[in-house]
Amino acid sequence: MKYSFRQLEVFLATAHHENITRAAESLAMSQSAASGALKELEQQFGIRLFDRVGKRLQLNELGRLMRPRAQALLEQGRDLEGALARHADVGQLKVGATLSIGNYLAVGIMARFMREQPGAKVSLEVANTETIARKVANFELDLGLIEGEIQQPDLESLPWREDELRVFCAPEHPLASRKQLSDRDLLEATWILREPGSGTRQTFDRALHGLVPQLHVLLELQHTEAIKRAVETGLGIGCLSQVTLQDAIARGSLVALEVPHRDFQRRFDLILHRQKYRSAGIERWLALCQEV
Repeated sequence: MKYSFRQLEVFLATAHHENITRAAESLAMSQSAASGALKELEQQFGIRLFDRVGKRLQLNELGRLMRPRAQALLEQGRDLEGALARHADVGQLKVGATLSIGNYLAVGIMARFMREQPGAKVSLEVANTETIARKVANFELDLGLIEGEIQQPDLESLPWREDELRVFCAPEHPLASRKQLSDRDLLEATWILREPGSGTRQTFDRALHGLVPQLHVLLELQHTEAIKRAVETGLGIGCLSQVTLQDAIARGSLVALEVPHRDFQRRFDLILHRQKYRSAGIERWLALCQEV
C-alpha cells in the first residue's frame, strides 16, 4: 500500500483541528513528523486534501470526500489490531445522547453494557439534538441517541422507542385543577421551555403550531431539571418528556395537564454515520437499546 494508518490518523486529526500543530499534539507527535506524514500522503498520490489559508488547513472537496472512507478504514484497522492483540473485544465507545435520554435512559444502558463488557471504556456526552447530530456527522461520536428530527443525508436514523411530551405545572398553579386545557389556556399561560435546537422544543413547536408566536415564554433553559424546579416554584408551566416527569408526578410535586386536542407524540432514534464502521461495541449497544 502507498499509505499508512499513521498517515490516515494525521489526515483525520488535521481535518478535525484544522491546524497541524494541534493535530500533532492530539496524536503525541512532533509538528514536523505530522506535517511530513501529511505531505507524504499527498505527494504519493499527487493530490491536495486541504486548502491552506494562513495557519488554518481547511478540507477541500477531495478531502471531504475521502474523510469518511479514511475514518471507516482506520476504525476497521484498529478493531482488527485489538482482536489480534487479544484486548477487549469491544474497546472504547463514544456515545452521545440528548438530555432527556442521557439523564433518564442512557445511563442504565451504559451500566448494563459495561457489566457485560468489563474491559470496555464508554464515554457519554449529553447535549441537545443539534449538537449530537453534528458530532456524529463529524465522527466525534460513534453513535447518538436523539429525540428530534434531523435532516442530514450522511446520517442514518434507526427508530428506537416511542415517547410523548406532557404539559405540567405546580400543584398550586391555577391550571392544576383543570381537567383539560384549551388553546386559550395555553395562550394565557406563562411558559418555561427547552431551548431552540433541542428535540423537545422541536416537538413542542410542532404540537402547538399556530400558537407558538403568541405564547408568553418567560424562560428557555437547557436542562430539564432546571425547568422542573422553575415550574415547581410557580414561575409558569412547562412541557417535557414523560420519561423525565414520572417520579415528580408520582411524588405530587408536579401535576400533569391534559391537552387532548394537541399531538405531543414523538420518537426516540439512534443515529450513526452511514459510513461508520460498526464495531462489536456499536452492534452490542444497538442491541441493548432495542432490548430496553
